[in-house]
Amino acid sequence: MSSQISEADQELLLHKLDIFKIRGKDKQGHKILRIIGKFFPARLLIVEVVKKYLEEHIFPRLGKRRFSVLYVHTGVQRSDNFPGISGLRWIYEAIPINVRDNLQAVYFLHPGLQARLFLATFGRFLFSGGLYGKLRYVSRVDYLWEHVKRKEVEIPEFVYDHDEDLEYRPMMDYGLESDHPRVSLSPSVSSYSMRCIL
Repeated sequence: MSSQISEADQELLLHKLDIFKIRGKDKQGHKILRIIGKFFPARLLIVEVVKKYLEEHIFPRLGKRRFSVLYVHTGVQRSDNFPGISGLRWIYEAIPINVRDNLQAVYFLHPGLQARLFLATFGRFLFSGGLYGKLRYVSRVDYLWEHVKRKEVEIPEFVYDHDEDLEYRPMMDYGLESDHPRVSLSPSVSSYSMRCIL
């Protein structure tokens, strides 16, 4: 992450984009901290500003009660809105122990193949405190409702659109098909025949 704007403007941007929002509960009754990865302007922020924003605006609202995180990975691009592994780890390590101990689950919506492989390989080493064991991959919005109360969490429309794309192009789930429209299969090749090859 790098900064091109003042720290005050960075904090204002974090607030305006509504990246971090506490609203709703999961099925166990825990508060939900929703994080929309696509909205995270990683190129414009420095880690210290994100940490300060969380300390001032998010952690106090979580209080001493148990909570869960819903991380929406839909639309995250490494070059635009991904803070980098070191940035993620730094932010995670900056979370106060009492807040970290109250974290019950992390629902990771629409994880890509790269994210799954990376976390499976390095997750236990990078994130202390048992975070890796609290991680729950959720491949579709419909599966999210098994863990989270449906009408209490706001999900952006682009997430539902991505879900619909996954229904018609299931190989995207496994990284075997691009989500870019120009790279998709031609109409003459059915996805059924592709499944037989794999």
